[in-house]
Amino acid sequence: MRAVVQRVLQGRVEVNSQTINEIGRGLLVYLSVGKGDSVNDAQFIAEKLVNLRIFSDENGKMNRSVLDEKGTILLISNFTLHGDCRKGRRPGFDAAAEPALAEQLYDKVADLIAQQGVEIKKGVFAAHMHISSINDGPVTFLLDSIKQF
Repeated sequence: MRAVVQRVLQGRVEVNSQTINEIGRGLLVYLSVGKGDSVNDAQFIAEKLVNLRIFSDENGKMNRSVLDEKGTILLISNFTLHGDCRKGRRPGFDAAAEPALAEQLYDKVADLIAQQGVEIKKGVFAAHMHISSINDGPVTFLLDSIKQF
């Protein structure tokens, strides 16, 4: 499971020119489920997102989590994070999970985040979405449940 995590001042997801969800201060997370991912990967990602200390404390050091900040996570499904661009000019998506498994684990990550006390908002799985955000910092991190990076 892979995630791009951005600390944001605000984020919004639209489908068909309709705002589906929006957040203020928190995390905008693009999440991709890979072949072979399981509930264990969902647990790793959810725990990491809730507890990752990427918000500044009173001394300007990254010592606070989205949970500490009482922030919100906007979770967006994005299978293209498993795209392989090493060969040719068109990305290959062989490493991405099939949609049924991907949606199940995407929902599981959202449930696990909510169980830890963080407000969670989501995009629409497999929809064509327009995402807008104001990145705070900018602060952006990559997560991989099998620790490839």
